Amino acid sequence: MSKELNELDKAFEKAYSIACNTNKKLPPDIMLHLYAYYKQATKGNNYEQPTGDVQLRNAFKLNAWIQLSHLSETESKQEYINLVNKYLK
Repeated sequence: MSKELNELDKAFEKAYSIACNTNKKLPPDIMLHLYAYYKQATKGNNYEQPTGDVQLRNAFKLNAWIQLSHLSETESKQEYINLVNKYLK
């Protein structure tokens, strides 16, 4: 299992790098999903208030993250990778 997890972590880091360095303009709902899956994968259910000046946007971000509370770190990482592969590759 640790080898699988290691492979997942490598794929997650690669997907994160692709997402951070893309010039593609993604629809807001896809960006929100990427944010939420990333947060659930890296922070779990340890919610924190998103930073920024736009309160409504922060509320949407936090809500999207909370909606993924049923997913494990592993599931969240895989969903993040799936989104990156679908929209950014």
